[in-house]
Amino acid sequence: MYKWLIRPLFFSIDPEKVHHLALKALKLPGMTAVMKLFYPIPKGKEVEAFGLKFPNPIGLAAGFDKDGKYIEALEALGFGFIEVGTVTPKPQPGNDKPRLFRLPEDKAIINRMGFNNEGVDALVERLKKLGKRSVIIGGNIGKNKVTPNEEALNDYLICFEKLHDYVDYFVVNVSSPNTPGLRALQEKGPLTAILKTLVEANQSKAIQRPILLKIAPDLTDDQLTDIIGIVRDSKIHGLITTNTTIGRNLPGTPKVRVDEIGAGGLSGAPVKDISDHVLSFIHQRAPEIPIIGVGGVFTAQDAKDKLSKGASLVQVYTGFIYEGPGIVSKILRKF
Repeated sequence: MYKWLIRPLFFSIDPEKVHHLALKALKLPGMTAVMKLFYPIPKGKEVEAFGLKFPNPIGLAAGFDKDGKYIEALEALGFGFIEVGTVTPKPQPGNDKPRLFRLPEDKAIINRMGFNNEGVDALVERLKKLGKRSVIIGGNIGKNKVTPNEEALNDYLICFEKLHDYVDYFVVNVSSPNTPGLRALQEKGPLTAILKTLVEANQSKAIQRPILLKIAPDLTDDQLTDIIGIVRDSKIHGLITTNTTIGRNLPGTPKVRVDEIGAGGLSGAPVKDISDHVLSFIHQRAPEIPIIGVGGVFTAQDAKDKLSKGASLVQVYTGFIYEGPGIVSKILRKF
């Protein structure tokens, strides 16, 4: 029903507007019960990774619920884990609109949201109010746009300290293409400094949280080799492969449309091969590093491909938009 009735309606509305409308609809009275009835989640799919026990291996990637407003509704759809953020120390509006674009011919999305969020303090207050939950929550942290790169470490540390008691794991985001200069933090020097500082802060806590690094799909093999060394040296707990790409492998979308859209990160089906390459490259050379695989997951086979290439867990984002609220149920029923 979603693909033939609801999705055409949604796709006739501005992408950012319908995103918020759909999420608000999930919070309507009785909707949680309806979701559980229509999209049952099979039992016995538990997975252990990073020292955590996940109800199942299918998670929702960061960016969908940046401010943690819809965790309970999304949990009802069966996600084994939900990553909130990217969150920054101070609230920020993000980039100018329009900044979210569908490319249905390629089952893809281009976004240049720019870490729009209400700030870490607002997120903490919402997480404090959450009731009993079984879903694992990750906190994806970044820097404010106005913070220069030489001061970025402090932004990550602020988010880490404030969120530490309210999330189950952390993700360091230095790979979004939509904050000017952010990807420069993937270079060995600044990245090692950020990760080592967070690890030291983590080790000082009574309860330690897994720390993961989310990387871009556009890194060269030499850069990926450096990333492996940085993970080992800093002693973080794993990787997420990958963020969106600045590439434009879009055979189905007219070039004039792509040129009209302009800058932004590309996600969805066209990213699968490059994301899978990054995943395979790292796993083959460092099988001890746990990985969350994300990029182009629409079906159970897509998820199985990630797991077979070395991922411990899988995340969806664009697939959720195209496949609808039953995506987790459909994937897990075919595992």
